[in-house]
Amino acid sequence: MRYFITWGWLELLSSIPTLSITRWGRIARIVRIFRILRGLRAAKILTTVVLRHRAENSFLAASLVALLLVVFSSIAILQFETAADSNIHTAEDAIWWSFTTITTVGYGDHFPVTSEGRFVAVMLMCAGVGLFSVFSGFLASWFLAPEAESSESEISALRQEIIALRQAIEKIAANKS
Repeated sequence: MRYFITWGWLELLSSIPTLSITRWGRIARIVRIFRILRGLRAAKILTTVVLRHRAENSFLAASLVALLLVVFSSIAILQFETAADSNIHTAEDAIWWSFTTITTVGYGDHFPVTSEGRFVAVMLMCAGVGLFSVFSGFLASWFLAPEAESSESEISALRQEIIALRQAIEKIAANKS
């Protein structure tokens, strides 16, 4: 109903060919481009935030990519596996296949039989190996983070000590002159 209140009535009026004034309602369709641009701008801001804090957001970004890969490869495999001898027929089968393929477990109960499906499987396997490398790298950095923080505090303390020594040297040099 909201559609007809906001934009739909303009399109309805613009489809009446006998009234030339109603054709101006077609201009309202251009306004829809601004909605798309707003969505693209939001995606750009989100991407910028994620990339700016890569170390902190690596787990989040890898999880999002893994989820998107599972969803889109499930959709793709359902589209490609339409042969009579295929064994992936339902969305549940496709999601199970995608999840076992991206984790490189591959139980063998569901597998692609078409060339397109096998191509999707190869892409998903390669992406899965890369994503789990990111997950293991994040886990390693999480374990090493306290040590890195302690070395940062040590470096900061050494810098403060160097500054204090320089000031003492300058004060001694000023007293001699």
